[in-house]
Amino acid sequence: MKDTPKHQGLRNQLATVLEKKRIHDKDVLAAIKKIPRHLFMDSSFEDHAYQDKAFPIAADQTISQPYTVAFQSQTLAVKPGDKVLEIGTGSGYQTAVLLELKAEVYTIERQHELFKKTSLFLPKIGYKPKKFIFGDGYRGYEEKAPYDKIIVTAGAPFVPKALMSQLKVGGMLLIPVGDKTQVMTQFIRKSLKEFEKHELGNFAFVPMLKKRN
Repeated sequence: MKDTPKHQGLRNQLATVLEKKRIHDKDVLAAIKKIPRHLFMDSSFEDHAYQDKAFPIAADQTISQPYTVAFQSQTLAVKPGDKVLEIGTGSGYQTAVLLELKAEVYTIERQHELFKKTSLFLPKIGYKPKKFIFGDGYRGYEEKAPYDKIIVTAGAPFVPKALMSQLKVGGMLLIPVGDKTQVMTQFIRKSLKEFEKHELGNFAFVPMLKKRN
């Protein structure tokens, strides 16, 4: 598949839809307008790539709804150079948005099929995280902690302690918590032992896979 002026026009229309849903961060909207979302999806879904909907990808996973990606990205308030840990690389679309926001991204994927596919695909279209990690998102990535921001892109039944501990003081964890539906939950680390919690509404994500031994 190629990226054409028609695709660009559809991305511009998608950004307008997101603006009407209170996505106002200009950098996030610019990323949505730039990233060729149709390349992240099976070609059979190309005609639907710029609708504000989630769609299936490999390994029984989904590429998130653009609004969800934009909402998480806007809430995360990424500054250039922020060290961001992403739990759930998936298709790599959210990863690409974080990279467009000039974050230093470490991204973890638990599904080996997706890990292999996305770690080859993203660099091909110009998106290069600091590191792709095949591993358990519940454990985070201690090696490069602490992080300015941690974003979880799957529904977690609980908040993993490892992710809380790997957050910098002043940093933010954004995680959808729950089983069938999730509450988008924001934690701001105020001190070594104190966190401020905010609930930001209901969302639907695929489940965050259970721990590996």
